[in-house]
Amino acid sequence: MKNKIEIKKVATIDIGSNAIRLLISNIFKIKGSIYYTKNSLHRVPVRLGQDSFTNGQIDNSNKNKLVKTIKSFKYLMEANDIIEYLAYATSAMRNASNGKDILKFILKETNIKIDIISGKKESEIVASNDITEYIGDSPNFCFIDVGGGSTEVIIYKNNKLFKSKSFKIGGVRLLNNLVIESSWFEFKSWLLENASEIKKIKLIGVGGNINKIFKLSGVKLGKAMSKSKFKSTLKKLKRMSTKQMLVDMKLNPDRVDIIVPAGNIYYFLMKTLGIQKIFVPKIGLADGMVKHLIRSKIKF
Repeated sequence: MKNKIEIKKVATIDIGSNAIRLLISNIFKIKGSIYYTKNSLHRVPVRLGQDSFTNGQIDNSNKNKLVKTIKSFKYLMEANDIIEYLAYATSAMRNASNGKDILKFILKETNIKIDIISGKKESEIVASNDITEYIGDSPNFCFIDVGGGSTEVIIYKNNKLFKSKSFKIGGVRLLNNLVIESSWFEFKSWLLENASEIKKIKLIGVGGNINKIFKLSGVKLGKAMSKSKFKSTLKKLKRMSTKQMLVDMKLNPDRVDIIVPAGNIYYFLMKTLGIQKIFVPKIGLADGMVKHLIRSKIKF
């Protein structure tokens, strides 16, 4: 008879600019080592960034959707016997003048505490994910995480954190013509100053849009997507009608208008630094938050 393994479940909530996600993970300990696996992922498309970046605040309609979503997540967490959770809000809530008030209301209604985190902390959490199966023992690598409202870049040199920065360039911002020319200039200048001379730097792309582009490219999971394959996939998407994207490509409706603008940001970095391929692991903020929970709160 196999030894019984104690399994605990934790939840991480990521409130982004284009969607809200709940990741439920299994945590278990075997021979002194702690492991975790994905139990389920729940994604609700609420475009908070549309309000935040154009009007400076979240309107009542999206506020109500957000509150209902967190209430539904609370029930899912209770049904799954969640022992610990973390909930973070990113760019859209950082930018919204009423963001903190909305989160106070949610705490009162659901007893779920949500923290607004900085772009720097967001990038560091994403970068805490294990990516050795993709880049091997390469000491120099760069993460780029493109969201609806911001792009986080974090550079490691000789396996140590070298530089990180959050830029106000994102898919939802681009969609609404809210990215000014000086932001692109700042992005390009920072990349050239901090990453252009690092030898054999490997690029890791993070985010829902790059994951979908990678899947549509046909590149085998675990392999890198070449710059040329990336470009041809973006061109293919640009030529598609809304019907083709929805029916043939099976894109979520909320991703149809944002996938190409977001993809252009990743491509901009590759072109600026002359990087010829990008690795696309299926990781994100919510996954990095699981590691933080394990380190700080999970006891066996």
